Amino acid sequence: MRRVAVALILAALAFHAPAIAQPFSADQKKTIEEIVRSYILKNPEIIREVIEALQAKEQQSIDERRGEAMAKLKGELLSDPTSPVLGNPAGDVTVVEFFDYRCPYCKRTDPVVDQLVKEDGRIRRVMKEFPILGPESHFASRVALAARIQGKYEQVHKLLITSKGALDQETVLKLAKEAGADMDQLKRDIKSPTIEDALKRNRDLAGALEITGTPAFIIGKEFVPGAADIDTFRQIVARARKGG
Repeated sequence: MRRVAVALILAALAFHAPAIAQPFSADQKKTIEEIVRSYILKNPEIIREVIEALQAKEQQSIDERRGEAMAKLKGELLSDPTSPVLGNPAGDVTVVEFFDYRCPYCKRTDPVVDQLVKEDGRIRRVMKEFPILGPESHFASRVALAARIQGKYEQVHKLLITSKGALDQETVLKLAKEAGADMDQLKRDIKSPTIEDALKRNRDLAGALEITGTPAFIIGKEFVPGAADIDTFRQIVARARKGG
C-alpha cells in the first residue's frame, strides 16, 4: 500500500497544483506527470491496488448509509402490515428477507432459512416480495400476495419458491390452485391496488437500503447480501439476540 500512497501523492501534486500557495510551473507539472506515468508503467499492479482501495472505500460508504437507513426505516422493515410474516410471529429475532421467485439463489437459500426457523423456534420471518427479474417475477409476487388475502400465502409461497423451470402465468396460477387457493377470488384480488402498493413499498425500501440483488437479509443490525449457509445464519441470529 506504500506504493499506492506514493502514486496518489504524486498524482495530487500533478493535477491539483493550483490549490498550493505557489503553483508549479508548466515545466514542473510536466516533470511530475512524467514521474507519475513512469512509476505506473514500471509498477502496473498499482492500478489494481488503487481500484481495490477505491472499491473498499465505496463499500464502507454504502455500509454506513445502509446502517443509517436500517435504523431510520426499522418500522417499515419489521412491522409493515403489507409484508407477510412466517415462522413465529412473536419471535424475539426477526429475519427480513428480500427475494424473487425466479432467483436461483433465493431458491437455494429458502430451505436453509426454513431449517433455521424450524430448529430455532423463536424466529419471526418477514417476507419482502421483491420481483426484479422481469414480468414473470412480478406476476408471481402478485399471486402470492393475493393468496395472502385468503390465508394461503405460505402454501403458495412454498410452491413458487421450490418450483423448477419457467414460472409463466399459467404455471403460477396452476401452483396457486394446487396450494388450495380459491382461484375466482384470487383472480379478483390480483387486481387490487393494495397489492401493487405493497410491491412499491418494498421497491422503495430496497432502494433506500441500496439493495440491488436477491436474496438479501436483514437480521438485527446486520445486512446479509446473497446466499449464506446455516452456520452463518445461526451466528448472526445469536448476535442479534445479544443486541448486535
